[in-house]
Amino acid sequence: MTRPAQRRRVTIVDVARHAQVSTTAVSKVLRNAYGTSPAMRDRVHRAIADLGYRPSAAARGLRGQTYTVGVMVPDIANPFFPEVLAGVTDQLRDTDYQVLLAPGCAGEKAEARTIESMIDRSMDGIILIAPISPRAHLEHVAGIVPTVIVGRHARSATFDMVADDDTVGAALVVDHLVGLGHRRIAHIAHPETEPSCVEEMPNMIRAEGYRLAMRRHGLGDEIDVVSTTYTREGGYTGARELLTRPVRPTAIFAGADIAAMGALDAVAEAGLSVPGDISVAGYDNTPFAAFSQVSLTSVDQAGRQIGVDAARLLLARIGDRGRRSAQVTLSPTLVVRTTTAPPR
Repeated sequence: MTRPAQRRRVTIVDVARHAQVSTTAVSKVLRNAYGTSPAMRDRVHRAIADLGYRPSAAARGLRGQTYTVGVMVPDIANPFFPEVLAGVTDQLRDTDYQVLLAPGCAGEKAEARTIESMIDRSMDGIILIAPISPRAHLEHVAGIVPTVIVGRHARSATFDMVADDDTVGAALVVDHLVGLGHRRIAHIAHPETEPSCVEEMPNMIRAEGYRLAMRRHGLGDEIDVVSTTYTREGGYTGARELLTRPVRPTAIFAGADIAAMGALDAVAEAGLSVPGDISVAGYDNTPFAAFSQVSLTSVDQAGRQIGVDAARLLLARIGDRGRRSAQVTLSPTLVVRTTTAPPR
């Protein structure tokens, strides 16, 4: 069987010939450099469209830029992270940059391989969402490629940081539930964090924020934390454990909406109602929290704005590697819906 002939890749030389200009002129147009007239730019762009020319990322990398940005997402099943990604793409929409997604992996070694693969592909900058790598490794990475850290409360002179005030966010939930009359308020946490960065991770800060708020209300003896994971399965397992307590809580605060969904499953399976028998609150205010069938009370940490700020800082860092690092901390708000109510 005869193989179909492979189509040759269109080169900058082909574009120059088609537009009847020099390859230098085409290069200047592609780089938006000075020294090209409007007429010349129009001829080059018409030739690019006619021929279907695509610039080689590898060749652009050799010249110093690939116009690609890598975003590492720790869990693609968590609906909060697409909100952050949407903010990143919104901010980059009118630029030449393209976003390439890299799913995160469990463990420092696997995460390091993912980050190294982005560096090896000469990406102009990377955004790491809740990385678990040691601070020293993140600073090493930031010394190689412009880097913005999202979610992790880590201040550094080498990378920029964008995060939500997780202590305040946890307090908003506890204050709301106490205001409704709850005292037995339990928390579903996510403890699976490498010890090298445990104090900087949002899940640990939310859990500590919950404890601080409970003590502030004189409810230190009622503190009840179940450590599972920020997944639907983790929320389900955690809620089932809480519901078997000799005196079960009247409210559950899950550290992520995805875990709150699992908690709702467990409550329904136990034959209990929300919020009649038990109130449930989450964190992230993901799109499904607003669904009428769910109507989940949740902390809004403005995921899309986090992404916008991360991309904005990354562009600034790409443009000026020597600039001072910036830290952006967003103030969360509580969106009250029908999964929380006064206890019976």
